[in-house]
Amino acid sequence: MMRTHSPFLLTVPALIVLTVFMLVPLGFGVAYSFLTAGPYGGAELPLTLEPYRKILFERDFDESLYFTTTYISIIARSVILAGAAALLCAVLGFPVAWFITCRSPKWQGILIFVVTLPFWVNSLVRTYCWVLLLRDQGLINNGLQELGLTSAPLGLMYNDGATLLGLVYNFLPFMILPVYAALERLDPRLIEAAHDLYASRVSVFRRIIVPLAAPGMMAGSLMVFAPALGYFLVPDLLGGGKSLMIGNLIQMAFTSSRDWPFGSALSTVVTAGVMAFIVVSALRGKKRNAT
Repeated sequence: MMRTHSPFLLTVPALIVLTVFMLVPLGFGVAYSFLTAGPYGGAELPLTLEPYRKILFERDFDESLYFTTTYISIIARSVILAGAAALLCAVLGFPVAWFITCRSPKWQGILIFVVTLPFWVNSLVRTYCWVLLLRDQGLINNGLQELGLTSAPLGLMYNDGATLLGLVYNFLPFMILPVYAALERLDPRLIEAAHDLYASRVSVFRRIIVPLAAPGMMAGSLMVFAPALGYFLVPDLLGGGKSLMIGNLIQMAFTSSRDWPFGSALSTVVTAGVMAFIVVSALRGKKRNAT
Protein backbone atom coordinates (compact mmCIF):
# COMPACT_ATOMS: atom_id res chain seq x y z
CA MET A 1 0.00 0.00 0.00
CA MET A 2 2.82 2.36 0.86
CA ARG A 3 4.47 1.76 -2.51
CA THR A 4 1.18 2.47 -4.27
CA HIS A 5 0.88 5.92 -2.72
CA SER A 6 4.57 6.82 -2.77
CA PRO A 7 4.49 8.59 -6.20
CA PHE A 8 1.66 10.84 -4.99
CA LEU A 9 3.39 11.52 -1.67
CA LEU A 10 6.51 12.62 -3.52
CA THR A 11 4.49 15.27 -5.38
CA VAL A 12 2.90 16.70 -2.22
CA PRO A 13 5.77 19.13 -1.41
CA ALA A 14 5.74 20.47 -4.96
CA LEU A 15 1.95 20.85 -4.88
CA ILE A 16 2.15 22.74 -1.58
CA VAL A 17 4.78 25.13 -2.95
CA LEU A 18 2.80 25.74 -6.15
CA THR A 19 -0.40 26.33 -4.18
CA VAL A 20 1.07 28.67 -1.56
CA PHE A 21 3.38 30.71 -3.77
CA MET A 22 1.52 30.69 -7.10
CA LEU A 23 -2.14 29.70 -7.01
CA VAL A 24 -3.08 31.56 -3.81
CA PRO A 25 -1.52 34.92 -4.86
CA LEU A 26 -3.00 34.51 -8.33
CA GLY A 27 -6.40 33.81 -6.80
CA PHE A 28 -6.19 36.92 -4.63
CA GLY A 29 -5.29 38.98 -7.69
CA VAL A 30 -8.26 37.69 -9.67
CA ALA A 31 -10.60 38.22 -6.70
CA TYR A 32 -9.40 41.82 -6.20
CA SER A 33 -10.03 42.56 -9.88
CA PHE A 34 -13.79 42.16 -9.31
CA LEU A 35 -13.96 44.47 -6.28
CA THR A 36 -14.57 48.21 -6.03
CA ALA A 37 -11.71 50.63 -5.44
CA GLY A 38 -11.75 52.08 -1.93
CA PRO A 39 -11.79 55.87 -1.45
CA TYR A 40 -8.36 55.78 0.23
CA GLY A 41 -6.90 52.80 -1.58
CA GLY A 42 -7.41 49.09 -1.26
CA ALA A 43 -10.53 47.30 -2.43
CA GLU A 44 -13.98 46.70 -1.02
CA LEU A 45 -17.42 45.37 -1.91
CA PRO A 46 -19.62 45.37 -3.97
CA LEU A 47 -18.45 43.13 -6.77
CA THR A 48 -18.20 44.89 -10.14
CA LEU A 49 -16.74 44.63 -13.63
CA GLU A 50 -15.70 48.28 -13.54
CA PRO A 51 -11.94 47.53 -13.40
CA TYR A 52 -12.15 45.57 -16.66
CA ARG A 53 -14.40 48.21 -18.21
CA LYS A 54 -11.71 50.84 -17.59
CA ILE A 55 -9.33 49.01 -19.90
CA LEU A 56 -11.57 49.66 -22.92
CA PHE A 57 -13.96 52.47 -21.92
CA GLU A 58 -13.93 55.77 -20.06
CA ARG A 59 -16.82 57.77 -18.64
CA ASP A 60 -17.75 61.17 -20.00
CA PHE A 61 -19.04 64.07 -17.89
CA ASP A 62 -22.58 62.73 -18.23
CA GLU A 63 -21.41 59.25 -17.11
CA SER A 64 -21.82 57.84 -20.63
CA LEU A 65 -19.21 55.35 -21.82
CA TYR A 66 -16.95 55.93 -24.80
CA PHE A 67 -14.29 53.68 -26.28
CA THR A 68 -10.65 54.64 -25.70
CA THR A 69 -7.42 53.20 -27.04
CA THR A 70 -5.17 54.66 -24.33
CA TYR A 71 -4.58 51.42 -22.45
CA ILE A 72 -4.86 49.27 -25.57
CA SER A 73 -1.98 51.19 -27.17
CA ILE A 74 0.16 50.71 -24.06
CA ILE A 75 -0.63 46.97 -24.01
CA ALA A 76 0.19 46.76 -27.73
CA ARG A 77 3.48 48.61 -27.18
CA SER A 78 4.30 46.22 -24.34
CA VAL A 79 3.65 43.17 -26.54
CA ILE A 80 5.74 44.63 -29.38
CA LEU A 81 8.66 45.55 -27.13
CA ALA A 82 8.57 42.21 -25.29
CA GLY A 83 8.38 40.34 -28.62
CA ALA A 84 11.23 42.40 -30.07
CA ALA A 85 13.29 41.73 -26.94
CA ALA A 86 12.68 37.98 -27.28
CA LEU A 87 13.64 38.10 -30.98
CA LEU A 88 16.84 40.07 -30.34
CA CYS A 89 17.75 37.81 -27.45
CA ALA A 90 17.36 34.81 -29.78
CA VAL A 91 19.55 36.42 -32.45
CA LEU A 92 22.22 37.39 -29.93
CA GLY A 93 21.92 34.42 -27.59
CA PHE A 94 22.14 31.62 -30.16
CA PRO A 95 25.73 32.39 -31.29
CA VAL A 96 26.82 32.79 -27.66
CA ALA A 97 25.25 29.46 -26.70
CA TRP A 98 26.83 27.75 -29.70
CA PHE A 99 30.23 29.26 -28.87
CA ILE A 100 29.97 27.95 -25.30
CA THR A 101 28.91 24.50 -26.55
CA CYS A 102 31.98 24.24 -28.77
CA ARG A 103 34.39 24.87 -25.88
CA SER A 104 35.93 22.28 -23.57
CA PRO A 105 34.00 21.31 -20.40
CA LYS A 106 36.33 23.47 -18.29
CA TRP A 107 35.72 26.58 -20.40
CA GLN A 108 32.01 25.83 -20.61
CA GLY A 109 31.77 26.09 -16.83
CA ILE A 110 33.70 29.37 -16.83
CA LEU A 111 31.61 30.90 -19.62
CA ILE A 112 28.33 29.84 -18.02
CA PHE A 113 29.54 31.51 -14.83
CA VAL A 114 30.25 34.70 -16.82
CA VAL A 115 26.76 34.58 -18.37
CA THR A 116 25.08 34.26 -14.98
CA LEU A 117 27.39 36.77 -13.27
CA PRO A 118 25.06 39.78 -13.87
CA PHE A 119 22.39 38.06 -11.73
CA TRP A 120 24.69 38.58 -8.75
CA VAL A 121 24.07 42.33 -9.04
CA ASN A 122 20.70 43.93 -8.32
CA SER A 123 18.74 44.70 -11.50
CA LEU A 124 18.22 48.30 -10.34
CA VAL A 125 21.98 48.85 -10.17
CA ARG A 126 22.56 47.17 -13.54
CA THR A 127 19.85 49.23 -15.22
CA TYR A 128 21.04 52.47 -13.65
CA CYS A 129 24.50 51.81 -15.12
CA TRP A 130 22.88 52.19 -18.53
CA VAL A 131 21.47 55.53 -17.39
CA LEU A 132 25.04 56.68 -16.65
CA LEU A 133 26.10 55.52 -20.12
CA LEU A 134 23.18 56.87 -22.18
CA ARG A 135 22.28 60.16 -20.52
CA ASP A 136 23.16 63.49 -22.16
CA GLN A 137 26.30 63.88 -20.04
CA GLY A 138 27.00 60.16 -20.01
CA LEU A 139 30.04 58.26 -21.17
CA ILE A 140 28.78 57.62 -24.71
CA ASN A 141 27.73 61.20 -25.49
CA ASN A 142 30.83 62.67 -23.89
CA GLY A 143 33.02 60.27 -25.84
CA LEU A 144 31.35 61.11 -29.15
CA GLN A 145 31.72 64.84 -28.53
CA GLU A 146 35.36 64.47 -27.48
CA LEU A 147 36.06 62.62 -30.74
CA GLY A 148 34.29 65.37 -32.69
CA LEU A 149 31.67 62.98 -34.08
CA THR A 150 28.76 64.98 -32.65
CA SER A 151 28.34 68.61 -31.68
CA ALA A 152 25.49 68.05 -29.22
CA PRO A 153 24.30 65.17 -27.04
CA LEU A 154 22.27 62.51 -28.83
CA GLY A 155 18.85 61.58 -27.48
CA LEU A 156 19.81 58.07 -26.43
CA MET A 157 17.39 57.87 -23.49
CA TYR A 158 13.66 58.21 -22.87
CA ASN A 159 12.51 56.35 -25.98
CA ASP A 160 11.49 52.85 -27.06
CA GLY A 161 15.02 52.08 -28.25
CA ALA A 162 16.51 52.63 -24.81
CA THR A 163 13.74 50.55 -23.26
CA LEU A 164 14.37 47.71 -25.72
CA LEU A 165 18.10 47.87 -25.00
CA GLY A 166 17.46 47.55 -21.27
CA LEU A 167 15.09 44.61 -21.74
CA VAL A 168 17.56 42.74 -23.95
CA TYR A 169 20.40 43.38 -21.51
CA ASN A 170 18.41 42.17 -18.50
CA PHE A 171 16.90 39.06 -20.09
CA LEU A 172 19.58 37.86 -22.53
CA PRO A 173 20.88 35.19 -20.08
CA PHE A 174 17.35 33.73 -20.00
CA MET A 175 17.80 32.94 -23.69
CA ILE A 176 21.42 31.79 -23.62
CA LEU A 177 20.99 29.19 -20.87
CA PRO A 178 18.10 27.12 -22.36
CA VAL A 179 19.61 27.28 -25.86
CA TYR A 180 22.94 26.09 -24.44
CA ALA A 181 21.13 23.27 -22.60
CA ALA A 182 19.58 22.15 -25.90
CA LEU A 183 22.80 22.43 -27.92
CA GLU A 184 24.88 20.75 -25.24
CA ARG A 185 22.92 17.53 -25.85
CA LEU A 186 23.66 17.63 -29.58
CA ASP A 187 25.60 14.56 -30.71
CA PRO A 188 28.71 15.74 -32.65
CA ARG A 189 28.51 12.58 -34.74
CA LEU A 190 25.43 13.99 -36.46
CA ILE A 191 27.45 16.92 -37.76
CA GLU A 192 30.31 14.63 -38.79
CA ALA A 193 27.87 12.36 -40.63
CA ALA A 194 26.37 15.37 -42.44
CA HIS A 195 29.82 16.50 -43.59
CA ASP A 196 30.60 12.95 -44.71
CA LEU A 197 27.48 13.17 -46.88
CA TYR A 198 28.85 16.41 -48.43
CA ALA A 199 26.43 18.73 -46.67
CA SER A 200 27.52 22.36 -46.65
CA ARG A 201 27.97 24.35 -43.45
CA VAL A 202 24.73 26.22 -44.19
CA SER A 203 22.82 22.96 -44.65
CA VAL A 204 24.25 21.53 -41.43
CA PHE A 205 23.26 24.67 -39.56
CA ARG A 206 19.77 24.85 -41.09
CA ARG A 207 18.82 21.16 -41.06
CA ILE A 208 20.59 19.83 -37.94
CA ILE A 209 21.69 22.52 -35.49
CA VAL A 210 18.65 24.83 -35.68
CA PRO A 211 15.99 22.06 -35.40
CA LEU A 212 17.76 20.53 -32.40
CA ALA A 213 18.11 23.96 -30.77
CA ALA A 214 14.48 24.92 -31.47
CA PRO A 215 13.07 23.61 -28.13
CA GLY A 216 15.66 25.67 -26.24
CA MET A 217 14.92 28.75 -28.32
CA MET A 218 11.19 28.32 -27.70
CA ALA A 219 11.75 27.95 -23.96
CA GLY A 220 14.09 30.94 -23.97
CA SER A 221 11.59 33.06 -25.91
CA LEU A 222 8.91 32.34 -23.33
CA MET A 223 11.34 33.06 -20.48
CA VAL A 224 12.17 36.43 -22.05
CA PHE A 225 8.74 37.46 -23.33
CA ALA A 226 6.73 36.74 -20.19
CA PRO A 227 8.77 38.75 -17.65
CA ALA A 228 9.60 41.51 -20.18
CA LEU A 229 5.89 42.06 -20.79
CA GLY A 230 5.26 43.03 -17.17
CA TYR A 231 8.64 44.62 -16.38
CA PHE A 232 8.39 48.20 -15.10
CA LEU A 233 11.91 49.10 -13.91
CA VAL A 234 13.52 49.45 -17.35
CA PRO A 235 10.71 51.54 -18.91
CA ASP A 236 10.68 53.72 -15.80
CA LEU A 237 14.42 54.45 -15.80
CA LEU A 238 15.33 54.30 -19.49
CA GLY A 239 11.94 55.18 -20.97
CA GLY A 240 11.42 58.06 -18.56
CA GLY A 241 7.63 57.88 -18.68
CA LYS A 242 7.61 58.35 -22.47
CA SER A 243 7.69 54.62 -23.15
CA LEU A 244 5.12 53.22 -20.75
CA MET A 245 4.54 49.50 -20.63
CA ILE A 246 1.84 47.45 -18.95
CA GLY A 247 4.07 46.93 -15.91
CA ASN A 248 4.22 50.69 -15.36
CA LEU A 249 0.42 50.92 -15.47
CA ILE A 250 0.08 48.16 -12.89
CA GLN A 251 2.67 49.77 -10.64
CA MET A 252 0.97 53.18 -10.84
CA ALA A 253 -2.44 51.62 -10.19
CA PHE A 254 -1.21 50.13 -6.91
CA THR A 255 0.82 53.18 -5.82
CA SER A 256 -0.05 56.68 -7.03
CA SER A 257 -3.60 55.94 -8.27
CA ARG A 258 -4.46 53.63 -5.34
CA ASP A 259 -6.81 51.71 -7.63
CA TRP A 260 -6.04 48.15 -6.60
CA PRO A 261 -8.91 46.51 -8.53
CA PHE A 262 -7.79 48.16 -11.79
CA GLY A 263 -4.19 47.06 -11.20
CA SER A 264 -5.43 43.54 -10.44
CA ALA A 265 -7.53 43.54 -13.60
CA LEU A 266 -4.53 44.56 -15.70
CA SER A 267 -2.44 41.86 -14.02
CA THR A 268 -5.13 39.26 -14.68
CA VAL A 269 -5.39 40.22 -18.35
CA VAL A 270 -1.62 40.02 -18.80
CA THR A 271 -1.42 36.69 -16.97
CA ALA A 272 -4.26 35.23 -19.03
CA GLY A 273 -2.64 36.45 -22.25
CA VAL A 274 0.75 34.95 -21.36
CA MET A 275 -0.84 31.65 -20.31
CA ALA A 276 -2.82 31.49 -23.56
CA PHE A 277 0.38 32.13 -25.52
CA ILE A 278 2.20 29.36 -23.63
CA VAL A 279 -0.65 26.88 -24.16
CA VAL A 280 -0.86 27.64 -27.88
CA SER A 281 2.91 27.33 -28.25
CA ALA A 282 2.92 24.02 -26.36
CA LEU A 283 0.09 22.62 -28.50
CA ARG A 284 1.83 23.68 -31.72
CA GLY A 285 5.07 22.12 -30.54
CA LYS A 286 3.28 18.90 -29.63
CA LYS A 287 1.55 18.82 -33.01
CA ARG A 288 4.86 19.46 -34.79
CA ASN A 289 6.54 16.62 -32.91
CA ALA A 290 3.65 14.27 -33.70
CA THR A 291 4.02 14.90 -37.42
